[in-house]
Parts: sequence; C-alpha cells; structure tokens
Amino acid sequence: MDSARLDGQRGGQTRSIKAVVAASFIGTTIEWYDFFLYGTAAALVFDKLFFPDAEPLVGTLLAFSTYAVGFAARPLGGIVFGHFGDRIGRKSMLVLSLLIMGTATFLIGCLPTHSSIGILAPILLVILRFAQGIGVGGEWGGAVLMATEHAPKARRGFFGSWPQMGVPAGLLLSTLVFKLVEGSMTESSFESWGWRVPFLVSAILVIVGLVIRLKIMESPAFERVRETQTQAEKPIVDVVRKYPRDVFTAMGMRVAENGAFYILTVFTLAYGEDELGLDKDTMLNGVIIAAAIGLVTVPFWGWLSDRVGRKPLYLGGAIVTTLWAFPLFGLMNTAEPALIALGIVVGVNIGHDLMYGPQGAYFAELFGTRVRYSGASLGYQLASVFAGGFAPLIATALLAAGGWELVAAYVVVMGLISVVATLLARETRHVDFDRDEEPELELVREKRFDRDRVRDRETAGLK
Repeated sequence: MDSARLDGQRGGQTRSIKAVVAASFIGTTIEWYDFFLYGTAAALVFDKLFFPDAEPLVGTLLAFSTYAVGFAARPLGGIVFGHFGDRIGRKSMLVLSLLIMGTATFLIGCLPTHSSIGILAPILLVILRFAQGIGVGGEWGGAVLMATEHAPKARRGFFGSWPQMGVPAGLLLSTLVFKLVEGSMTESSFESWGWRVPFLVSAILVIVGLVIRLKIMESPAFERVRETQTQAEKPIVDVVRKYPRDVFTAMGMRVAENGAFYILTVFTLAYGEDELGLDKDTMLNGVIIAAAIGLVTVPFWGWLSDRVGRKPLYLGGAIVTTLWAFPLFGLMNTAEPALIALGIVVGVNIGHDLMYGPQGAYFAELFGTRVRYSGASLGYQLASVFAGGFAPLIATALLAAGGWELVAAYVVVMGLISVVATLLARETRHVDFDRDEEPELELVREKRFDRDRVRDRETAGLK
C-alpha cells in the first residue's frame, strides 16, 4: 500500500512538473511572439508607416529607436513584477504580465499610421511598445522560476530551458506569420492593412495562454517561504545588499547573449534589404531556420548543463559569439542565401543557445528563494537595455559611420564582456533550493529581529 501511494505521489509530481513546464513554455512563446513581431515589423515596414518623411536609413534608425523603448521598459517590469513575485507569489505575476503584453500587442494592430493622425501615430506606438516592455520584463523571471522551482535538482537545467524555448518558438511563430501574411497579398495591401493581422492574432494566443496559466500550482519553493512568513520586505533592495556580485555578473553574462541575438535576428533583416539589396525572404528564411533549430538546441544545452555544469557551456557560447562576429558578416556579404543561413544558424544555435539554454537555471540558482524573482529579473532585464534594446540601433549607426566592420567589432566587444563576466561567475549546478544560503539566513534573522523589536515596543506601550 505504501509503495503504491509513493508511486502515486511520484506520478502526481511528474504530471505537475510537466504541466508547469508546458504552461511556462506556451506562455513565454506567446509573450515572445508579441515582442519579436514588433522587431520584424520595425525592421521591414514601420519606417514607411510611422516615419514616411525620413530617408530610408534615418527611417530605419527611428523605427529601431521605438523598438529600443521596449527594452528600456523591461527593467521597470522586472523590478515591479520581481518585488511582488517575491512578496505574494510567482503565478499571479505570470498571469498579469501576459495580459499586459497581449493587450499592448493587439492595440498596436489597431493603431492608425502617420498618414492618418500624423505625429500622434509614432507617439502612441512608443507608449504601446513601452507597455510591451513592462509585460516581458515581468514575464521571464516568473516563468523560469516556476519551471526551475518545480523541477528536481538534477534536472533544473533541462526544465529551466523550456521557458527559454519560448524565444525560438516565439521568433519562429512571429516570423512565419509575418512572412505568410506578407506573401499572401500585394506589397501595397500589406503596407495598407495586412501588417496588422499578425498583431491582432495575438488576442487568440493570449486567451489560450491565460487558460493554461490559471490552472498551474504555485512554486513549492515560494510556498515554503510563505508558510514561514519570511518573505523579503524589500526584495530589490535586499538582493542588491546580499547578492551584489551575482547581480553584476549576471548582467555581464547577458550582454553577448542578448546583444548578439538581436544583431542576428533583427539588424540583419534591415542589413540584407537596405545594404545588400536582397529581398525580405532571404534574411527571414535564415532567421526561421535558426529559430526552428533552436527548439532542439536550447533544451539540449540545458540538459547538458545538468551533466557538465552551467559555467563551461555559458563560457563556450560567449567565446563562439566573439569569434564568429567577422565570419558572420563575411558570409552575409556573399549574398548567397545558403551561406547567410549558415552564418545566422552558427551565431544563434551555437553561440547564443550555448548561453541561453543553461541560463534559466543558472540565473535562478544565483539567488536565494526570497529574492530570486527580483535578482534573476534584475540581472536579466538591466542588461537587456544596454545590450539587446540598443543593439540594432547602435549597429545601424555604426554601419552608417564606418561600414559592417564596425558592427562586427561591436559584437566582439559584447562577447568579451560576457567572457570576463562568466569567468568571474560561480558554478551553481549543485545549489539546493530547499536549503537557505547564508545571505538568505541573514535576511530571515533581520526580519525576525525587526518583528521582535516591533512586538517589544507594542508590549512596552501596553504597559
């Protein structure tokens, strides 16, 4: 009987983990679909729709500037959602972030263009892009924590990679939908109304995601903290006080992974069309292939990190990203579709994915449970402002100033920053989520001391 009950419990735990992982993957796929969709539109049509009076290169710069706004908002989303995620729970924050992102994306699809309302059009576009950034800023930490905090210790890298798979899945889905809609009509029809369709479709995806997320259970690691009533009072302040090195190393590790990714998947679209004179499909096809392969490479690298450690793989990805920068542009400049695809695939599926696969577990393991949402979000999202958000914009400006060589050098600099940061980071594969590390024990002691002091004052007042 006891054996049967134990088997039943294990079966229930397995089903629970699978449900949480599936919910994290589907939810992040939808969120990244929305976020990447904007990047594709910014590279290919937003310059004409919202900045029609500008020269082509200037229009692209302006479109990428609105794109960067979403990244500027992401740390704010990470801070706000991280605070409440550490205070009241992971699940509710995931539901709210999905609602914010979905609403903003749908409204972008309804937005009048410059020809209808003039300067107000790009202003409204920026506001909605900012809301997208808030949503995705709060999303990542919650999704990764739900997956890793439900996972067995020996499989956190693998399960933590499933929310990460939302990136290639969202990229693949958004690029395919954009390409499908564009290919089904004339260019004038697409620029007139067709570009709206991929944004409006988001409403259906968000409803599906909400239904799934509302059914999952809260993280067991957070429940343990909540039962003892020892949540951090000020998670953002506390994580900076107790884990300053880990916050900064996470930021540095993120630079190459995030910045190079957006060079490969966003800037290259504009580079191929504007500089190489290629049609949109040539570059889009390379991105689609890399995104499809990422559905395999991201979980594979996450799985491998459970066996060899997070740090060696992450360091390898940073080194590949650094070394591949100049060969990437050499392949693209041939204007041969197969070589362009090869350049993007190596950069994304080896350089980027070697870092991104283990990253969910790695960043979660750097911080204690009481500040984990805030710490992981802060390290992840702050770097996205300086790396990913401005990467297409900086690359476009460098291209105009001195050619593709400057863009490649920019990628090298980002790669070197992440190499150094990873060398300084600690290995975390063996961290136990059921035990509090010393920084968290200090937080608990401080909270109990404050609680006792308040009680003593109240007692003294009564006397």
